[in-house]
Amino acid sequence: MRDFFKSFRFKIFIAFLAFLIGIMIYAVTKGGYAVSGASFINTVTQPFKKVSNNIAIKVETRLDKMSNADDYYNENQRLKKQISELNKQLTAYEDTKNQLEELRKFIGIKEKNKDFILSKPCNVTGYIANDPFMSFTIDKGSDDEIKPYCPVVTGDGLIGITIDVSAHSSTVRTLLSPDLSIAAVTSSSDNAGIIEGSIEQAVAGKTMLKLVPKENSLKNGDLLVTTSTSGLFPKGYSIGTVESISLDTTGLSYSAVIQPSAKIDRLSSVMVITDFNGKDNSYEN
Repeated sequence: MRDFFKSFRFKIFIAFLAFLIGIMIYAVTKGGYAVSGASFINTVTQPFKKVSNNIAIKVETRLDKMSNADDYYNENQRLKKQISELNKQLTAYEDTKNQLEELRKFIGIKEKNKDFILSKPCNVTGYIANDPFMSFTIDKGSDDEIKPYCPVVTGDGLIGITIDVSAHSSTVRTLLSPDLSIAAVTSSSDNAGIIEGSIEQAVAGKTMLKLVPKENSLKNGDLLVTTSTSGLFPKGYSIGTVESISLDTTGLSYSAVIQPSAKIDRLSSVMVITDFNGKDNSYEN
């Protein structure tokens, strides 16, 4: 008997018994109640249950993917098609929204200028390639009462004039071009000059006000509008605002950099003023 108590088996038994007692004491102290045989077994086997459950879930997921692969593929294709249709609807909505906004602006032009005879809204069909002055074509022409040298506008401001006109299309020269001269005046004073573009400013989407008398009160932020001096443009239509002023190299006059009121490089539609009080179509460049 003494040999048994000294044997290795007895030591293993005592270690295992101590382990079980330790588990039971831990469970009692943590839970605050006596541990039954069933709860003890659950406590001991809980880690193994978690591992087996995780393995079962992973296996089940993989089997599900394999057995239902076709269904998942078809559902994915259906959802892709649905997303594509929704994107098309969203694009159409944005286009309609933009068109309505443009029409609202054009209606505003007519309301503010009762003497204007306006064309139908003209879609910009494309900018002229390799033209730094952003000339472009529109989808309206002589069949729509448009003639050469008619002012082209948006609700934001003056864009330029028509030059080449065919039955169903026209080319528009913008105020960024040095080939178009526009008499301009500040809306709040008598500061006057000539709008005439330059290659340096056109690259940045801007134009120039030139031949401003030395005696002037021009300042940054002043709004420039058209005059009726040439008879080509209606009086008082917005052109752009003064960004900077400098003395010309001749020292005889000032010039200013002008930011056009309209974003000439981002046009989608414009309107043509086919007639207004006092218009003279005898302009020649």
